[in-house]
Amino acid sequence: GLFYTDDETPEYTDIIEFNLSKVVPGLAGPARPQDHIILNEVEKHFNALLGCRHDRDDGVQHIYKFMDESGSISSREDTCEPSEKRQVSVDMNGIKTSVGDGSVVIAAITSCTNTSNPFGLIGAGTLARNAVKKGLHVKPVVKTSFAPGSKVVVDYLTRAGLMPYLEALGFHVAGFGCTTCIGNSGPLHPEIEAAIREHDLTVASVLSGNRNFEARIHQSVKGNFLASPMLVIAFALAGSMDIDLTSQALSKDPNGMPVFLKDIWPENSEIEALVKQNVKPDQFRTEYAKIFSGDAFWQDLSVNKSVTFDWKKDSTYIKNPPYFEKFTLKPSPLKDIVNARALLFVGDSVTTDHISPAGAIPEEYPDGRSLLKNKIKKEAFNSYGSRRGNHEVMMRGTFGNIRIKNKIVSPKEGSFTKKFPEGKTGFIYDVATAYQAENIPLIVLGGKEYGTGSSRDWAAKGTQLLGIRAVIAQSYERIHRSNLVGMGVLPLEFMPEENAETLGLDGSEQFTITGLKQMAPQKRLKIQAEKPDGSSSEFSVVSRLNTDIDVQYFEHGGILPFVLRKLIQS
Repeated sequence: GLFYTDDETPEYTDIIEFNLSKVVPGLAGPARPQDHIILNEVEKHFNALLGCRHDRDDGVQHIYKFMDESGSISSREDTCEPSEKRQVSVDMNGIKTSVGDGSVVIAAITSCTNTSNPFGLIGAGTLARNAVKKGLHVKPVVKTSFAPGSKVVVDYLTRAGLMPYLEALGFHVAGFGCTTCIGNSGPLHPEIEAAIREHDLTVASVLSGNRNFEARIHQSVKGNFLASPMLVIAFALAGSMDIDLTSQALSKDPNGMPVFLKDIWPENSEIEALVKQNVKPDQFRTEYAKIFSGDAFWQDLSVNKSVTFDWKKDSTYIKNPPYFEKFTLKPSPLKDIVNARALLFVGDSVTTDHISPAGAIPEEYPDGRSLLKNKIKKEAFNSYGSRRGNHEVMMRGTFGNIRIKNKIVSPKEGSFTKKFPEGKTGFIYDVATAYQAENIPLIVLGGKEYGTGSSRDWAAKGTQLLGIRAVIAQSYERIHRSNLVGMGVLPLEFMPEENAETLGLDGSEQFTITGLKQMAPQKRLKIQAEKPDGSSSEFSVVSRLNTDIDVQYFEHGGILPFVLRKLIQS
């Protein structure tokens, strides 16, 4: 009864009328997947990201709104002086060109989500073919890549005769699976990196992925826009996000004539015909019949047979995790959290990418320093995502996003906080380690939608390993709240209409949380906050241990010791 057939009349709970003629092309960005942008408003949104007022050729002065710290357009209008978008000359392997504010420096057809759609990929290949036939090419500063989720994609694009056109525009296959969308975009050309850094340029990436959080795609790229594979190619050809593709030419042909997107956009009927002709069941059977065989690299791996895993002490990729180091057959009774310090005080929409980055590892951060100490060269750092089997790297990288904004050290940006009572600023990992040496429990103060985004387990694991006992926020993303509970970290919620600011908190206080000894689902707890001058205040919070099983996990110190104790008992 799941699918409608002509033999029956379906009964629906709700009927929604939807006008398909109102559906228009769009993107999402620059820092959250839910921030939808209609294609003809991309230019306006990019100016909002710049946060400056610009005079346009039409003689009308357009006041654009600022992008707030969560990546949304705020209501505050810009008051800075009109300014031209800066352009910097660069030498790209002998080719003289320029990069500037608004330049697209990464264009990636990536993510299994979008590359599993034959219509989207055949459409992209057809658009590429039409562009090449018009004599168009991708701007030199754009780093292009193609990473489909399956080898079948390359097969049907080759059958359709479209692969050479994608490659002509620079969209060569870089691999299969997660690349740019997970932060594996790789480095930009050194000239571009230097220009962005020296002139603080606001450049962009456009990708067909489903994640675009701050500093995830590339640490030098401030604006990241999600688009269909076809629009990825279009913006790569334009070379800029500062453009309205519905009305402005995306490039010029060899004769200097403007070429518009409508001139190369294929008809739906042509795409559908190519899909029917070239996407066949035999391609999937052939490819997936050998999916577990692996390639030559996989087959050449040497394996030592053993009952348990053979941990290599010198490995920087896989380490024996510490979750059971102080394991006891019975959990310790719950105790109140006394004289805790705030490791961070963050705002709204802090994502799991802020908490546990997936992309590049900064050389100057604790994890980069640790890898260098282990004689790993910077070019071999790889990424956080690749080293998630090493808790030493991942815990150093927790709250290690270079764009995270900790109000305790505001306006400083990045993985920094203060150690109290000294008030000395340092890396979050270093300060957390110092607190742990003094047996001081830690908390995090947060805002709305704490833990949104890709709910990776490491956002909770790293939180626990840093010694954080509780998070106090206005609201939580559902899965991250569950992950915190699973790691034995207590998620607490401010009362309605209250938050850290309304309660006069600034992160310098000592926090004592009482009422934990007889825990129950959604129990109201008391928190006393004592400021450095000796004054104190008290407020209530609600435990977001929502169910009896949540309470049990928390009482056992997390799901891992809970399950192990159950196994031993049985």
